[in-house]
Amino acid sequence: MQKPNYIPLAILLIISIAAIFMPAVPTQIVTEGINSGDTAWMLVATALVLLMTPGLAYFYGGMVNNKNVISTMLQSFIAMGAISVLWVVVGFSLAFGSSIGGVVGNPFDHFMFQGVLDGKPWSLAASIPLVVFAFFQLKFAVITPALVTGSMAERINFRSYVLFMILFSLFVYSPLAHMTWHPEGLLFKRGVLDFAGGTVVHMSAGWAALAGAIYLKRRKSHVEASVLPPANIPFVLLGTGLLWFGWFGFNAGSAVGASPLAASAFATTNTAAAAAGLAWVLFDAAKGKKVSALGFCIGAVVGLVAITPAAGFVTIPTAIFIGTIGAMVSNYVAHLRSKSTLDDTLDVFPCHGVGGMVGMIMTGIFASKGVNSAVTVEGLAFGETGLFIEHMIALVLVSAFAFAMSFLLLKVTDLILPLRVSEDDEKQGLDVSQHDEFLIEA
Repeated sequence: MQKPNYIPLAILLIISIAAIFMPAVPTQIVTEGINSGDTAWMLVATALVLLMTPGLAYFYGGMVNNKNVISTMLQSFIAMGAISVLWVVVGFSLAFGSSIGGVVGNPFDHFMFQGVLDGKPWSLAASIPLVVFAFFQLKFAVITPALVTGSMAERINFRSYVLFMILFSLFVYSPLAHMTWHPEGLLFKRGVLDFAGGTVVHMSAGWAALAGAIYLKRRKSHVEASVLPPANIPFVLLGTGLLWFGWFGFNAGSAVGASPLAASAFATTNTAAAAAGLAWVLFDAAKGKKVSALGFCIGAVVGLVAITPAAGFVTIPTAIFIGTIGAMVSNYVAHLRSKSTLDDTLDVFPCHGVGGMVGMIMTGIFASKGVNSAVTVEGLAFGETGLFIEHMIALVLVSAFAFAMSFLLLKVTDLILPLRVSEDDEKQGLDVSQHDEFLIEA
């Protein structure tokens, strides 16, 4: 039995009591301009995006060894709890409050969700209630730190992970969301296009994952070259299906309305995932490997990652190219990683970090006014260079910020709570050592 720790419970109780004194009672709820069809679609899209986090839990849980399945899956589920509360308290304000220097929002604008139920709709989502927009964005904030866990699986202290996840959401995710999606954000004002989170979600998670893999160093089994095989490939297949399904809300929902643009983003999402799944296994076959269920699943997810920033800016045929190239590049980087001493347990950086960067570059090449009138400067393929240059600058800036800040937050977390479990706990498995639970094998 571990030493009692009352601090987290005390913090939650303080927040709960504060909620009594700051109930955010609306004065007059805004109905003017609200479209019921758009609102209905966005409620569905919000639910679809939330489904992606349990999908990720199955996707990751099936790929670790059977001593760490529950702990790995719980790291995704706990994000649904912790980040949901954090978002209501201050996260939404930091991401979408009035701009402070184009870097972060004012934390007091919507502290404890003040002025959200009766607030005016978000300027770029004028046909849906502000609360729907806020909760749609919450689901992005939930899955991002959960994505990071794959790189540190099988060796991270659970309590330390929760602390890091909260710090990451406050100091990495929220500023990037503000800079990219707020009209006064630094990247937004420079014309950087990110339809549904290639930079905000996948690049930030990918670079944080790389920082985590470096900071936590290698698993003992990785050093000894005795890594156990994936626990449950059917879990990976199920997780992929849930992710693919939920990703329609992720990308098509980012049109913030039931519109032709949402339909276009829906179509590019499916097309890129399909092409990428095929590309991954065919690339493996070209290298003499067998076609595998794991390979197709990883490839499909990489395609979903790569199309995310471009989904509402490129044509449907272009999505085939983006999915194919994204999968081949990520496959190659994953191969290079496997030959190195870097222990990114589930290849989060090659898949999400690299996939996100490929998608960002592709957006700078193929973004078209014909698809989305919000594109003011077209991509390189249409003879204009401005957007592509801005995307390359943003790629460097976002990468440096996400990696450096994540590494710093890992160090801070480690000083408060040790990040790495003991060698005995790692050998026993995190399911038992961290949670006193275990997977019953049939």
